Amino acid sequence: MGEGFALHVTDLVVRARSGRSLLDVPSLTLPSRRALGITGASGAGKSTLLFALMGLADDAAGSVCWGETDVLNLSKADRSAFRREAMGMVFQDFLLFEELGALENASIRRLFSPKSERADYVRTAQGLLSNLRVPAQARRVATFSGGERQRVAVARALVHDPPILLADEPTANLPREAGRALVETLLTTVRAAGKTLIVVSHDPQVLDRMDRVVTLDHGRVI
Repeated sequence: MGEGFALHVTDLVVRARSGRSLLDVPSLTLPSRRALGITGASGAGKSTLLFALMGLADDAAGSVCWGETDVLNLSKADRSAFRREAMGMVFQDFLLFEELGALENASIRRLFSPKSERADYVRTAQGLLSNLRVPAQARRVATFSGGERQRVAVARALVHDPPILLADEPTANLPREAGRALVETLLTTVRAAGKTLIVVSHDPQVLDRMDRVVTLDHGRVI
């Protein structure tokens, strides 16, 4: 899809059903092709902010613009379509299909795509897995190490060439060296492709590599 989108957040507020404020961000900007780290104590609102940036916070108000697209002004169907086309997401618990191999997991989008596009997804997934140094052996990901599994999840997130990549605590379940290796491969991959990267993390070795870091405290940027 091309290079990353700039992010412009204005007067973003997310409230619980009780009316309590979960997030209050008057302004947040990030140029395209940059990496933003989001950190803060547990319960500070990090995941709420990430969900709002993805258009997944149902009770969000304000403006979250990716380029010219304000995801909060889109219908639920259009938000889903925007995420599907423009975003890749990496979660700390991997969300892989344990019974499948690395290539099958990384190219899973082929199952929901027109037949004419399926071979391209497989070829792209093969290239990404090679770049991310994922073992090529045909074995189930259930037998992979945590670092290998997370790199498969990164390949799956990038297989459709999204301009935006979002990651939630990508090194949380990894030993230090595996986490360091993942950070290097992740940043090398997204920066080489000119993507916009948003990472929620407590990990200094992740945050130190970001272009900018914001810290949340009780739902506010400090």
